[in-house]
Amino acid sequence: MNQPTLASLGPAVQTTSLHSLPLIARGKVRDLYAVGADRMLMVASDRLSAFDVVMKAPVPGKGRLLTEMALFWFDLLKHTVPNHLSGEAPESVVAADEVAQVQGRSMLVKRLTPLPCEAVVRGYVVGSGWKEYSKSGTVCGIPMPAGLAMTTPLAQPIFTPATKAAVGDHDENISFAQLEALLGAVRAAEVRDTAIRIYTAARDYAATRGIVIADTKFEFGLDEHGTLTLMDEVLTPDSSRFWLADELAQGRIVALDKQPLRDWLASTGVTGGAEQAALDLPESVILGVHERYARAHRLLCSSPAGAAA
Repeated sequence: MNQPTLASLGPAVQTTSLHSLPLIARGKVRDLYAVGADRMLMVASDRLSAFDVVMKAPVPGKGRLLTEMALFWFDLLKHTVPNHLSGEAPESVVAADEVAQVQGRSMLVKRLTPLPCEAVVRGYVVGSGWKEYSKSGTVCGIPMPAGLAMTTPLAQPIFTPATKAAVGDHDENISFAQLEALLGAVRAAEVRDTAIRIYTAARDYAATRGIVIADTKFEFGLDEHGTLTLMDEVLTPDSSRFWLADELAQGRIVALDKQPLRDWLASTGVTGGAEQAALDLPESVILGVHERYARAHRLLCSSPAGAAA
């Protein structure tokens, strides 16, 4: 079997340029356009970020994979939490010559008032949580049992909020008390309980498809009635740690997410900052990201007959 190449994946969409809609902002991955006063077009580019900094090299097809996965999860979880989808086709709000830019990689969503936090839920102690646990036995100030390994599932998932950084800045873990100061006690508790409920539902589904969701982050906003609403993207390899369950059962972590990219960057001495934004990634690293994302998509979103790795 021929190994894929960047050329075989087709052209990448590094950025979009729509003349029919006003640009609101460009995020790390998504370009946001205003659709009247009450809606927004979110277009997932093929940009790649790590350590909260955008890489120079895109991953062809990544935006489509992220969008398809997010739409899958929004549908699966629609009875668990309201979401920001408008129910309208993104292609319906752009000019005919712009359809190719948005098709398959866009969501037409309601404009919400975003909450100034990321709702992180952990079923395992990894990443920044592992660094803190190794030093102090806590995760975001929460005391944890002694003797945990990264492969040890927590008895109950924990909620560890973070600030939401601007492009180029790092997200920072905060305590629940700090979240209460930001949102108020009632709203903070609602965010915590909703995030854990979503994570648990997603974790249980993923387990039936051979995937362990080690942790993930959600973003919420408020609609015009003040209803807590799931927004942005959800449960993709960009925002979650996906591990192969059969490998984890053998004590090995095989990730279908962004962690191998972070590990590779760290091995080259890159851990964030302006120099990372200009970094050229080798083709093998870019292809590795695409392969892992595509495999996660296949396992989670395909029909059972088509979900074989």
